[in-house]
Amino acid sequence: MNDACNTTGSATIGKTEVKAEMNTVVSLTERAAEKIKEFMLKEGKMGSGLRVAVLPGGCSGHTYSLTFEERSLSSDTQLEFFGVKVFVDKMSEPLLQGSQIDYVESLQGAGFSVNNPNVNGGCGCGKSF
Repeated sequence: MNDACNTTGSATIGKTEVKAEMNTVVSLTERAAEKIKEFMLKEGKMGSGLRVAVLPGGCSGHTYSLTFEERSLSSDTQLEFFGVKVFVDKMSEPLLQGSQIDYVESLQGAGFSVNNPNVNGGCGCGKSF
């Protein structure tokens, strides 16, 4: 799933900008949740959760990681959106605070887009911040 992840400063759907609740670490749009369920089914991971993490790397210092895990760790924040469990580790929480994950399709391709209010800029690759 990481290959389909793109980062943006803001996500726009039609003419409506999507905003995440600032008191939620991270949220999923309904469209992202449906696509995640589709990937889970295809990969035989139904019942798993989506781990959302920020890892060191990329051109600008950080990169997003989206992976499936069967269960959360005791120190994780566990959330659920549209029937998809989401796990976030304590180190990633401050970097993701208020972020929203959407699935977008455009002429330039399709993939997951992270609208992260904590990001001031990114790099040309579109995969790091």
